[in-house]
Amino acid sequence: MRCRAIVVLGLLAACASQMPAPVPPPMAETIPRPPVSPVPLMWQPGHWDWSGSAYVWSPGQYVDAAGHGGTWMPGWWDKTDSGWVWHPARWL
Repeated sequence: MRCRAIVVLGLLAACASQMPAPVPPPMAETIPRPPVSPVPLMWQPGHWDWSGSAYVWSPGQYVDAAGHGGTWMPGWWDKTDSGWVWHPARWL
């Protein structure tokens, strides 16, 4: 009976390790003045990216405004039938 309990606890621990950690809160950023540029720029806020084993902070930066929508979508986890899937941050 004791051996069975140890096996069950081991399986539960393995399942728990596959669950993603909660995304940390955004880091405070000061938006610098935009650089002088011949093209319109927009501020892309910093965000957490999933590296495959941990979250890594990507600092904000100015990017070319062409081709970007006006709405920033932070990254998120989605539970699917085959497991958890990470959707990186992006412009909509």
